[in-house]
Amino acid sequence: QVQLVESGGGLVQAGGSLRLSCAASGHTSTIVFTAWFHQGLGKDREFAAAISRDGDAYYADSVQGRFTIVRDNTRNTVYLRMNSLEPDDAGVYYCAASEGSEISHRSAYSFWGQGTQVAVAS
Repeated sequence: QVQLVESGGGLVQAGGSLRLSCAASGHTSTIVFTAWFHQGLGKDREFAAAISRDGDAYYADSVQGRFTIVRDNTRNTVYLRMNSLEPDDAGVYYCAASEGSEISHRSAYSFWGQGTQVAVAS
């Protein structure tokens, strides 16, 4: 089992920045990808970014160039730096971990955190 705990959400003005953290514990050696998914109000949970255990990063088109995902293996933590935030970026951000090779499909991720709320004021 893998446990994921997110932190770092909050309220920010449009154009501002936030950094989200996802701390993993448990049987983390089996994790291949760690990802962030975004769920806006009344919308489906959608892929935002993922990082492999080797550090290869992948992004949804909507966040490419604005968000950066990195990992600190010494802390078992993955970070999502979000710049130039827009009102559409608001919602709950979930950290997820996968033991497989699929990157962006929600169904590929077996372990999920509780989510952290991001609000963007226009």
